Amino acid sequence: MAGQPDAPLTVVLADDQRIVRDGLVTLLGLLPGITVVGAAADGAAALALVAEHAPDVLLTDLRMPGTDGVEATRRVRAEHPGTAVVVLTTYVDDEAVVPALRAGAAGWLSKDADAEAIGRALRSAADGQTTLDPAALSRLMTPAPAESAPETPPDGLTPREVEVLALIAEGLSNRQIARRLVVGEATVKTHVNHLFAKAGLRDRAQAVRYAYRHGLA
Repeated sequence: MAGQPDAPLTVVLADDQRIVRDGLVTLLGLLPGITVVGAAADGAAALALVAEHAPDVLLTDLRMPGTDGVEATRRVRAEHPGTAVVVLTTYVDDEAVVPALRAGAAGWLSKDADAEAIGRALRSAADGQTTLDPAALSRLMTPAPAESAPETPPDGLTPREVEVLALIAEGLSNRQIARRLVVGEATVKTHVNHLFAKAGLRDRAQAVRYAYRHGLA
């Protein structure tokens, strides 16, 4: 597993197009430290492979017959929490991105991404971080209608904690947030710790999903 020294990152991938699926197997096979342990043509087969191999990451297409990528993501995160999910798709729109993030996806990449970008996203997901394709991030950063934002922050978050959460959802590190808010990095860490405790969050990937789910990003 990825948490063991020098162990390869194990990946199951799912795509209903055979030529894409075979291409991904070949592509990932060229990346050092990554091993593809299974390839599926749909979400149901992907779930079976995840149950069999307990991979570090599921790399999945979004729109597949039967069990689609969103449902596969939701079930993997519920039934196999040790497996992170990265979505790789041609679709970059609100109707696709948001449901996948809400389902628990830790990464979103366009199929235009190169091998290095995919490799980075897989490793980041295995480490509990979130990676969003710039196009998807741009879509998500489009201001939402005013009525969609909560009148009162959830879970007792303070205005400053909400501000920090929104910047986490932008993909900023604690150091970058400190520079943006003109405060010390230790202050940002305190805010992060407080909002994580209040919202019951384990990591920044969960924080990003929480922010979009509550209209705070």
